[in-house]
Amino acid sequence: MSLNKELLMVETDETLSFGDYTLEQKAKIEDFEFKGDIYKVKTFKEITKLEKNGMFAYESVPGTRVEHYQANEELVTFEVMGDQDTQIIIGLESDTEYVVYMDKVNVGDVITNLSGKLALSAELGAGKNILIEVVKK
Repeated sequence: MSLNKELLMVETDETLSFGDYTLEQKAKIEDFEFKGDIYKVKTFKEITKLEKNGMFAYESVPGTRVEHYQANEELVTFEVMGDQDTQIIIGLESDTEYVVYMDKVNVGDVITNLSGKLALSAELGAGKNILIEVVKK
């Protein structure tokens, strides 16, 4: 996957792509409307963060590029790339069990905390991307 420089965009398959881990300075886009929701992204080499309707949706430290992001009540799926290993936090339903897949491999079941956040680590590097799928049990 090559790095697209759009900070937040709608793909032809009606999914979102966002983030740019190559930026030295913080950049953001606010009030981006997509399917009736309002998105905001903040990104640079140290962090990438996505909010949906003012609520937490995604964060990575260090920053990443996310492609084909889609989320509903049952599933969150996206491809992620970055230049180093990263910690990813996804906003989900609180106190709920999910199955996490990385590149179609089941890496285990996770129960979200009271704030609904699910944390995972991804081994990233130059030219490497990972497909992440989080499915409600």
